[in-house]
Amino acid sequence: MLARGGAMPDELKFPGDKAFFSSSLDRAALIVHGRNSYEDQPNSPRRQRLILTRQVAALALDPSNPKACLWNPAGASFEAACAFAGVDAGTAAIIGGPGVFAMFLDRYDTFWLSLAPHIRLPGGEACFPGVPERTPQQILASHGLKAGAPIPLDPAEGVTVTPWRRLPASSAGAG
Repeated sequence: MLARGGAMPDELKFPGDKAFFSSSLDRAALIVHGRNSYEDQPNSPRRQRLILTRQVAALALDPSNPKACLWNPAGASFEAACAFAGVDAGTAAIIGGPGVFAMFLDRYDTFWLSLAPHIRLPGGEACFPGVPERTPQQILASHGLKAGAPIPLDPAEGVTVTPWRRLPASSAGAG
C-alpha cells in the first residue's frame, strides 16, 4: 500500500527513502503523476511535469504551474505529451498513483520498489491495480522486470528500495 485517502501517510515517510526519492527526481528531465501525487519538496517548483487528468481533451498548459502540462492519455500519446512539455531526452520519473504506475508497466527501464515491512495500511491504496490479489513483485515480474539487490534506505526500520529492471530482449528467456 502506498497511500490512504489519496495521500501518503506520515507513517510511510522515512528520511532515507525521502532522500533517495528527492535525489532521483533531481536527476529526472520530467516528472509524471496523477492529480493526487506530488512531491512537496524544495525543488518541486523547478521540475518539469506532466499531470494526468481527464479534465482536458489531450494536452494543455497547467494554469497554476508554469512548469506543468496537463495530459489526457486518451487524447494524446506519451511521446506527444513529452514534446508538448518540451522534453525530448532524459529520464521520465513516474511517481504515481496506481493507475499511472500501471500505464507504464510495459515501458519501465527500471521501477524502484520501496518496502517498509513493519508498516501496515489496512484499507490503503495499493501501488498497482491487482494488489493484494498479487504482490507488487509478481506484477513487476509479469511485465518483464527482474529484481536487483535491495538497497537499505532506513536500516533501523528495515526500509529498502529494490531496482526492478527490464531484461534486454535478447536475454528475456534466459535465466
